[in-house]
Amino acid sequence: MKTISIVIPARNERDGIEQTIQAIPKLELENMGYEVQILVVDNDSNDGTGELAKKAGAEVIFEPRHGYGRAYKAGFAHATGDVIATADADLTYPVEHIPRLVGILEKENLDFLTTNRFALMEKGAMSFPNKIGNTILSLTVRILFGLRMRDVESGMWIFRKSILDKLKLGSDMWPLSHELKIEACYFNRCRWKEVPIYYKARSGKTKLVNIWKVFFTDLLHIIKKRIIR
Repeated sequence: MKTISIVIPARNERDGIEQTIQAIPKLELENMGYEVQILVVDNDSNDGTGELAKKAGAEVIFEPRHGYGRAYKAGFAHATGDVIATADADLTYPVEHIPRLVGILEKENLDFLTTNRFALMEKGAMSFPNKIGNTILSLTVRILFGLRMRDVESGMWIFRKSILDKLKLGSDMWPLSHELKIEACYFNRCRWKEVPIYYKARSGKTKLVNIWKVFFTDLLHIIKKRIIR
């Protein structure tokens, strides 16, 4: 039987973690022939996120070192699935559509599938400065790497675990999102596709306190990645 690991990083996401887990269509995935591992990475929460995730039926691991990239690396290391799917714990990404996305991965024999939040974005789901920043980052990746992605910073991906050993993932913070895509789709020439998804307003407070600091960190990382892998 095939296995899928759904990896969800979470730091102080008590407002959305249970609903996120409950929205995962586990039965539908099982009917597709997948054993399902729901893996929440508690990134040093102090609001009971980990306990709520366990209560909702997820396997929980703890990564005490803060960082988006660190949380994902810890999750990938514990994932047992042949396929890995990712999402945030704040109800923004449509986890209910994971079976459809896995179906595309299978049908089109892809290695890596990423998603485009801009295609079907709920009003108010992303601030205007954030939209501008993400658009510039995606344009930069198109120019420097030739990857025709509309949303290079999207955090919902479906990919085969077998590609992980080939990827050089150096970032422990937000740049991991575009670094994963660049590594898979540019440096390793994986078969990939970007698919439109619905993107909703988040539950709870945003973690991006300084949007422009994150933007320039991401931009410099993309440029450096082109010069020095």
